[in-house]
Amino acid sequence: MRELPWPAKVYIIVLVTAAAALIGRDLVVEGGGIGGGLDGPDWRTLVVLALLFLVCESAPTLLNIEQTAVSVSFSAALAAVVLVGPLGAALVGAVAVLSVRPGLPPVKRLFNGAQFAVCGYAAGVVYRLAGGPEGLPVERFADLLVPYAAAAAVFVPLNVLLIGVLLRLASVVSRAQVPLREAVRFLVSYLGYATFGLLIVGLWASVQSLAAVLVLVPVFIARWAFGQYRAQERSYEATMAALCQAVETKDYYTRGHCTRVSKAATMIAEEIGMGPRRLRAIRYAGMLHDVGKLGVPTKVLQKEGPLTEEEYAAIQLHPMRGLEIVKGIDFLDEAFAGIMHHHERHDGKGYPMGLAGDEIPEFARIIAVADAFDSMTSDRSYRRAKPVEVALEELRKNAGTQFDPVMVDAFVSAVRRRGWDPPVRPPAPPTGQPQTVMKDHDDPTTPIQVAAER
Repeated sequence: MRELPWPAKVYIIVLVTAAAALIGRDLVVEGGGIGGGLDGPDWRTLVVLALLFLVCESAPTLLNIEQTAVSVSFSAALAAVVLVGPLGAALVGAVAVLSVRPGLPPVKRLFNGAQFAVCGYAAGVVYRLAGGPEGLPVERFADLLVPYAAAAAVFVPLNVLLIGVLLRLASVVSRAQVPLREAVRFLVSYLGYATFGLLIVGLWASVQSLAAVLVLVPVFIARWAFGQYRAQERSYEATMAALCQAVETKDYYTRGHCTRVSKAATMIAEEIGMGPRRLRAIRYAGMLHDVGKLGVPTKVLQKEGPLTEEEYAAIQLHPMRGLEIVKGIDFLDEAFAGIMHHHERHDGKGYPMGLAGDEIPEFARIIAVADAFDSMTSDRSYRRAKPVEVALEELRKNAGTQFDPVMVDAFVSAVRRRGWDPPVRPPAPPTGQPQTVMKDHDDPTTPIQVAAER
């Protein structure tokens, strides 16, 4: 717990205290009983549901947020709301502290147990207030539906909220990493898995404790579905990383350029209000904007002094070559336009097609600003990096001619609010590395010089 910021520590302590107080209060008020009392089937039901919860909680699916995972164990806690009441649901959730998931620190176990206990108890109270029948048998299964839906509508958002607050306080994730629309979509899909709790209740009415075994099949299918989505995302990221690495082998000193352009482009896109799908596409476009340089001879990229017209033509073709390289990658979507046109200029003097103003795709206008800014604020073998303020002033100076003024203003605002960490100057390249580029063709302060041919 030592590595957590103090607000996160206080938050966890408060949540654990609240969970303990809720459970302790009900144990005292109800005399230690769960629903119908200490003896009878309720304790057996509680134990079976707790074991089902524990199995699911011990095999979660990792998410794209660092050190964060999700499981469908909450369906067992929701079933407990119906079968053993609020206190039983809280106790089922609390067994998360016993998760056998490897490498899970004690503080995370405590937090998970506390937040599931609070969510289970709150859902149980709402279920009672909505008139839901507790325990079995239930005269009419339809009588469960509305109260159960109300309980799920409390449990799932509260669960997501409690986890989200901790991630924010622990500085693991920022609001920019999880846009509102994306959070809502996740919440809706997560609510869908609450139906597994209703399935447990329905099976319990027929086969009692065997319901826990039978429900493991659809529950682990759901887990597999989560895992497939995560695996797909990992494969996308691996594809991007491999292509970026291939581009950056052309120049030792431009390592990390693709990643930084992607970050800057995403900042601009967020500033102008792009939705989650387009944010992902602009991130990919930023990572792959220079992939066409794989088709440009290394001696041209590394040439010192003016280029011949033929060599300049090879440089101008790199956006089109980039499109040829990635056109078969379906998930790039709108990123293709950013890759193809990021060297167009607002005044129409760019390449490869000489588009101007709003003729230039929005993605390309964003990447042009991000690309130039990173070039100016990065060290090169022939010059030191420009300070952030100087680079921003250079962008403003060229707004309306080289760059879209709207995108420049958006980026300046984003940097003012969130800051920017320039890259650290790389050490001397190891033996055997190729020679470094003598001029950065993305730097607006050092335009390409072309020697006229006679």
